[in-house]
Amino acid sequence: MNFGRLLMPLLAVVLCCVAACGGDGRDSGDQPGQKTEVEHRAADTASAKRPAQPEQGDLLVTGTIGEPSNLIPPLASDSASHEVADLIYVSLVRYNKDIELEPYAAESYEVLDGGRRLRFTLRQDIRWTDGVELTADDVEFTYKLMIDPKTPTAYSENYKLVKQFTKLDKYTVEIEYEKPFAKALISWATDILPKHLLEGEDLMDTKYSRHPVGAGPFKFKRWEAGRRIILEANDDYFEGRPHLDGIVYRVIPDISTMFLELKAGNLDMMGLTPQQYLFQTTTSEWEKFYTKFKYLSFGYNYIGWNHRRPMFQDKRVRQALAHAVSKQAMIKAVLFGLGRPTVGPYKPGTWMYNDAITDYDYDPAKAKAMLAEAGWTDSDGDGWLDKDGKPFAFTLLTNQGNEQRIKIATIAQANLKDIGIQVKIRTVEWAAFLKEFLDKGNFDAVVMGWTIPQDPDIFNVWHSSKAVPGGLNFIGYKNPELDELLVQGRHSITNEERKPIYDKVQEILHEEQPYLFLYCPLSLPVVSSRFMDVTPAPAGISHNLKWWWVPEDKQRYTAVP
Repeated sequence: MNFGRLLMPLLAVVLCCVAACGGDGRDSGDQPGQKTEVEHRAADTASAKRPAQPEQGDLLVTGTIGEPSNLIPPLASDSASHEVADLIYVSLVRYNKDIELEPYAAESYEVLDGGRRLRFTLRQDIRWTDGVELTADDVEFTYKLMIDPKTPTAYSENYKLVKQFTKLDKYTVEIEYEKPFAKALISWATDILPKHLLEGEDLMDTKYSRHPVGAGPFKFKRWEAGRRIILEANDDYFEGRPHLDGIVYRVIPDISTMFLELKAGNLDMMGLTPQQYLFQTTTSEWEKFYTKFKYLSFGYNYIGWNHRRPMFQDKRVRQALAHAVSKQAMIKAVLFGLGRPTVGPYKPGTWMYNDAITDYDYDPAKAKAMLAEAGWTDSDGDGWLDKDGKPFAFTLLTNQGNEQRIKIATIAQANLKDIGIQVKIRTVEWAAFLKEFLDKGNFDAVVMGWTIPQDPDIFNVWHSSKAVPGGLNFIGYKNPELDELLVQGRHSITNEERKPIYDKVQEILHEEQPYLFLYCPLSLPVVSSRFMDVTPAPAGISHNLKWWWVPEDKQRYTAVP
């Protein structure tokens, strides 16, 4: 949902997820050491009447452009699903507000044999919301599910590297690897699934995909298709009951409509567009009743070329397209300057970003000359490029309701028209966009966004083995040299070892241009000022969402609907 989400919950550290609206970001935080800027602090937040202790009650009502596809996390690649699931399930380890790994469902963990072996000891006070105890059986079941070839997941590779999984007792598991794996510990930040409910179930046709049972701070209550998903506080949550009674995710497929709902007081939180942030939320009333935040997101937007289409198989063509599209025009027109251009799949300013790469300059004349070298010329004088009697024409696809992506497509369309390329724009509803187009490779080119994991491993998106139906390498890009580097990077442990590997990865992607990498937007979340303890951190603002609270005299909702 990446309107709809705080770019994606902290699971983005573990999984790359398709962003339904990359760029508004609600939970895409800064790296440690980077300053998080709070643009406005609402007057009510600093009120002297603030109670000394958190008070129970009220709901958080937020919006999502994209409805979740599946609430069994391994089966979903969209952030809308993972944002909701992150509050329902628990994992062995998690990232804290400073993006540091810490135990979660595990009481403790040990890294042994130079990183080749992990041992997790689970807490003994965790129960699924149906009352059954969470044990090592559930961890083992989740692992086996992830490596089962019948499980339709895009995230199996991390678990296929496990040499041996051993359940030592009811609360202890040991995981052994053939050789050190950089993401070994991080990979166990994935959600644990309930064995007693999912064992023997057809995962493609189970009620638990839309009626999940977890052990997290909130439990699932109801999913009204196309309208809303309702979570309620888990009274039995092992870290303590959340202060809020529940969270309501309203499905609102249009960001302008969502803003009107926020303005009317029917939403408590959303990610603002740059225009909304700069021009529509600056009055004293807004500053009184809402708090705005601004920080560079862990996400980027791009145009992806389908490498199964003949017109995009020539590297010279893709490089020419990079010269033909103006990123600066997009940042100015789409983001009103609230973003930074990027040359690859990492966040500028982080250790893994390759600062030595020089971006393609906007140069239509050069683009046209490069296309001519590749055989694309206006042979019949009609103003459009053609080759072997076929015009250079394609459809640029994106999801409905995302004004920023539609603007990106419109600017790209105009830029490419200037050099003789015909582009049609098509928008599709989010669920169909994923299922019928991306998963099946049924497109020419797409305007999309990814969340950026805090670990540089991008195997799941870029390795050739993922260029399959339902895989995250849906553009079908294959490069043996890149494959080798991605594998090498996974088995290098220190940042010093990994930095040159991922610098080379970025050099290849820059040279090959399988995507036209555009920009990283600023996250611009806004939250009703009646919510207390909304605290900016490197992990974003929702790292402690389960501990947000509302003073009793400001509470609006008396019951979970």
